[in-house]
Amino acid sequence: MADLTVNPWKRHGKDRLYVNLPDGTLVAWADRETKVIIIKVSEHRREAVVLLRQHLGDPVTVRTDRPEPAPPRRPRPAAKTAQQSPPRAKPRHDRRLVSLPALTVADDLAKDPPGAGILRDMAHRGPSALERVWSKLTKRPSEWDSWFSGLEGERRVGRELARLTVHGWRLLHGIPTSSGGDIDHLLIGSGGVFVFNTKRHPGASIWVGDEVAKVNGALYRYPAASKAEAAYVRRVLERYSGIAPEVVPVLVFVDVASVVRGWCPAEWCSSDLRIAPGHGAAIAQLSE
Repeated sequence: MADLTVNPWKRHGKDRLYVNLPDGTLVAWADRETKVIIIKVSEHRREAVVLLRQHLGDPVTVRTDRPEPAPPRRPRPAAKTAQQSPPRAKPRHDRRLVSLPALTVADDLAKDPPGAGILRDMAHRGPSALERVWSKLTKRPSEWDSWFSGLEGERRVGRELARLTVHGWRLLHGIPTSSGGDIDHLLIGSGGVFVFNTKRHPGASIWVGDEVAKVNGALYRYPAASKAEAAYVRRVLERYSGIAPEVVPVLVFVDVASVVRGWCPAEWCSSDLRIAPGHGAAIAQLSE
């Protein structure tokens, strides 16, 4: 049995379950309310249905998302006896495009504000209004302080990136992923595709390496996570559009005291929020 995972997803009143392979490939998805299961990869149909029934119960309706049939092939001409041309090399990748589930207005991410992923998490398991008021009145540290700090950072970066939309760039915030996380900001335009990972550490000293970053000496896998998000976006675009663009990960530090770049050349990095694409992750620092 393949190593499949079931990931819940809730948004705008919809309650769904997604079944994925370890590489993020979507195998099946189901709607909790209607108990309809849509199979995307027939090879794993049985395992996916068994897993989803554990969450949905019986009875369920199983449907297969069949791609459109390929056009008929032309008959090959008869082989020449005198002189034959060498056979054509087969393409390295012969993947059919995968169709998306039926989308509605509620699924549209275009109007989501910066910090949409944090706001969704706070709505599901964050502090109540009374807890927030009490925390402010008592001025005591709260387990939600990091959430509010991250929300402020994403809003700051979102405001800066929004200035590019008048020049034709497209900007999305808080994009849910199949693993249950989200991508802070996705920017697409004439200059390419950029994935932004925002980190707010007021007054901190930052050192950035190839796979890890140090925040006041503490290690975090921020660069590795940023590059993984970019790879995820590239796979999704390739799978559903047939185009595999270069996706540049951008790691943005907000309100930090300093950033030391231990690995990237100067042309890849920026001391402010100007975008500097390169063959690796870009780093930006946003301060007052």
